[in-house]
Amino acid sequence: MEHVIRFSLIACSVVAIFVTIGIIFSLIFETIRFFKEVPIMDFLAGTKWSPQMAMRADQVGSEGAFGALPLITGTALISFIALAIAGPFGVYSAVYLAEYAKPKHRTILKPILEILAGIPTVVYGFFAAIVIAPALRTAGVTLGLDVSSESALAAGLVMGVMIIPLVSSISDDVISAVPQSLREASLGLGATKSETIKNVILPAALPGIAGGILLAASRAVGETMIVVMAAGLAANLTFNPLEAVTTVTVQIVMLLTGDQEFDSAKTLAAFALGLMLLCVTLIFNLIGNWIVNKYREQYD
Repeated sequence: MEHVIRFSLIACSVVAIFVTIGIIFSLIFETIRFFKEVPIMDFLAGTKWSPQMAMRADQVGSEGAFGALPLITGTALISFIALAIAGPFGVYSAVYLAEYAKPKHRTILKPILEILAGIPTVVYGFFAAIVIAPALRTAGVTLGLDVSSESALAAGLVMGVMIIPLVSSISDDVISAVPQSLREASLGLGATKSETIKNVILPAALPGIAGGILLAASRAVGETMIVVMAAGLAANLTFNPLEAVTTVTVQIVMLLTGDQEFDSAKTLAAFALGLMLLCVTLIFNLIGNWIVNKYREQYD
């Protein structure tokens, strides 16, 4: 029986590894085909995204523009706004739940907070489109600002609320795992509870908190529905959060929607964007591992 279980575990691991390898190689092969039609620098540094390819060379707009820079900036802008919301609120809520909340309050507040993680993203997008975006536009008119009906700020704010439970849950577990002896030693030296949290607990829990924030960043980068409904589809090269933007994931969906020819540059562009997202996620993981290893040596 033990051999059967061991063989099953090995088989599952091998299948998972080969599926991952297959996804990576399929992205690489299709991306290479795309770069045979579109120069790589035009893709990475181009400032115009208009992947509309005509069926005949004599049609208007027969040559598309595949500059991914507007998509990259839009993704970075919305993700930055989301993390600016989720990071502080998630960590502070975790500190309260782990250090200040009474057990009775904790059993009530933590499930309520984690309900946010169970809400479908389309509901968040609907809320952003009919509540947050009009409210921002009204506030902009009051302040004399030109706020688009679909904006990066609206999408980023709602996306930040969506990923607060992810940051909070991971940070809560990490803070609770800090040895009690560190707390007692700090309090024994005369530090207050807030000083202990600031100077002892949070630095000791920093690797796990950073990992949670990076995981939330990956979630923000890969989000689609909120961006479609709240930020729009306009590929604008801008860092103004009050304007409409689009992201890499949204454009992947748009490129692969409907009847498409997989030999066209328009469809192959989706694979190039997918490979770029894969590289970004890998970079986040490498940075997270570096942070964990650096601070683990200090506090172990």
